Amino acid sequence: MKIAKIIELLDAKVLCGADKIDGTVNSACGCDMMSDVLAFVKEQAVLITGLCNPQVVRTAVMMDMRCIVFVRGKLPPEDVLKLADEAGIVVLATNERMYTACGKLYTEGLTGGEVIKNG
Repeated sequence: MKIAKIIELLDAKVLCGADKIDGTVNSACGCDMMSDVLAFVKEQAVLITGLCNPQVVRTAVMMDMRCIVFVRGKLPPEDVLKLADEAGIVVLATNERMYTACGKLYTEGLTGGEVIKNG
């Protein structure tokens, strides 16, 4: 799914990376626990979260994520946006709750990717 389509579906505001909204993401991960995000499959994904700290961007970089969507009207501080911009990550903000944002994207065909089985 094109990041531009995510912006449209979630009525999101682009906070940084506007020049990269034609990029594509293959899956989505909705989570506020970055340790759980690290268990997610690495594959050009979008991270949907309400957590607004630099660790979110560092985790997204480690997982090769292309886009971060902050939900519930949350806006990250400038240091988070600067870090994301330096990493080439598109940052969006929406007033949608996480559950609704994930549901809208899933309904339009963006899946959660492959499941990693423990054990």
